[in-house]
Amino acid sequence: MKDKPKQDHYKIKAQENEAYMKGRGAQINTPNRFLRNEHIREHVEGIDDWSDDNSPTQYIEQEARTLVNKVDSPDVGMAYSMNPYAGCEHGCIYCYARNAHEYWGYSAGLDFERKILVKKNAPQLLRAQLMHKSWECMPIMLSGNTDCYQPAEQKYRLTRSLLEVCDEFNQPVGILTKNAWITRDKDVLSRLASRNLVRAMVSITSFNEEVRRVMEPRTTTAVQRLRVIEELSNAGVKMGVMLGPMIPGLNDHEMQRIMKSAADAGATFTAYTFIRLNGAIKLLFHDWLYKNFPDRADKVWHLIEQSHDGKVNDSRWGLRMRGEGAVAAMIAQQYQKYGKLYGLNKDRFMLDTTSFRRPGEQGRLFD
Repeated sequence: MKDKPKQDHYKIKAQENEAYMKGRGAQINTPNRFLRNEHIREHVEGIDDWSDDNSPTQYIEQEARTLVNKVDSPDVGMAYSMNPYAGCEHGCIYCYARNAHEYWGYSAGLDFERKILVKKNAPQLLRAQLMHKSWECMPIMLSGNTDCYQPAEQKYRLTRSLLEVCDEFNQPVGILTKNAWITRDKDVLSRLASRNLVRAMVSITSFNEEVRRVMEPRTTTAVQRLRVIEELSNAGVKMGVMLGPMIPGLNDHEMQRIMKSAADAGATFTAYTFIRLNGAIKLLFHDWLYKNFPDRADKVWHLIEQSHDGKVNDSRWGLRMRGEGAVAAMIAQQYQKYGKLYGLNKDRFMLDTTSFRRPGEQGRLFD
């Protein structure tokens, strides 16, 4: 049975004269599955306090209780993650982190892009975690959920502070971003890299600017992201490229160009994911796809269904991030082929966990 979004609960299609909100990935707020009541506009001519315009991003500062999270998924290649921001202004329409915004009482749609939770005490929480005697050093991933270099970082500099704490403790850290702002921290990244304590990945999904502007509206261009790889590689940072998600019929044909360009810029390792539309993302992506690419929307949607056993999401370990079937297999084969062709993923690279120490601890003899 085809996995069609249920649209009878609320209006998901735009009115013919409705303005498209540029600079936002989502165009609607989907219902929060944890809330019994929702605020909707029954009539277009309503003059109450309803607002669905492209309002400015709101930063909501908070004192978080925890920061470092244990990751149980075997599909993502990380043991721990930390995210100084919840919600992401980048607005990537496919982002799996959107669903997590519902835990805070918000929508996975426009709220995810416009209501950014700022964990102001993130550096203090990390320091407390590393100082705890029970902490056994393992790499921690920055941006395991949302991008740690999203626009909020320009104001709060929490990611910078987290890296400085890692530098102080010799704590290994990984980074995933699609923002050129990471180069502002080249000094601390270089220090970490000199001790084999950091590696970073830049996510590139398309060189087509028309696609990027609507799919990842508040991110830097692919050309700028290549410059990030080159600049940080030249500074000694181990750099990789994330191709994700690969969307059949939309950006999968760009895999070779992305991998070659990243390798030419200095990337040495890669990763990729296949599109999966779980939870509210199914509704958001469907709305976005048919508004932006009506000429190919049916084809793209059906190709995604073919790759997830007739649905657009599969939660099974090992399959959810790769898909299955002919289309997913072809993308996997291309990924392996181009990786070998451009000399990527040749070496198994492990960050150093042996040099970790807490400030004030006596150093090892002859260190």
